Amino acid sequence: MKHFICKNCGEKVPLEAYGTKHRNHCPKCLYSLHVDVKKGDRDAECDGLMQPVGKFYKEDGEEVLVHKCIDCGFLRWNRVAGDDSFEAVAALPEVPDPR
Repeated sequence: MKHFICKNCGEKVPLEAYGTKHRNHCPKCLYSLHVDVKKGDRDAECDGLMQPVGKFYKEDGEEVLVHKCIDCGFLRWNRVAGDDSFEAVAALPEVPDPR
């Protein structure tokens, strides 16, 4: 199985996880990288760390993470993956839906 190493905490992260098509964040610390312009394209040039800054709930009740690039301020929202740390997700503040 393919993986990447989290640039924030060093965790070995599998590229596949239940609940997501384009794995882009660490299930342990929830950090991501600013690698996409559009979800899954890997065309961004920034490569900055994307800090998890909150979560919101879609109308159907699905929990969604909000990430903010610490280098350029870009905002992205991502589905919670099935193997994400429950404690890390629970610790995030609820924020307004940024979509």
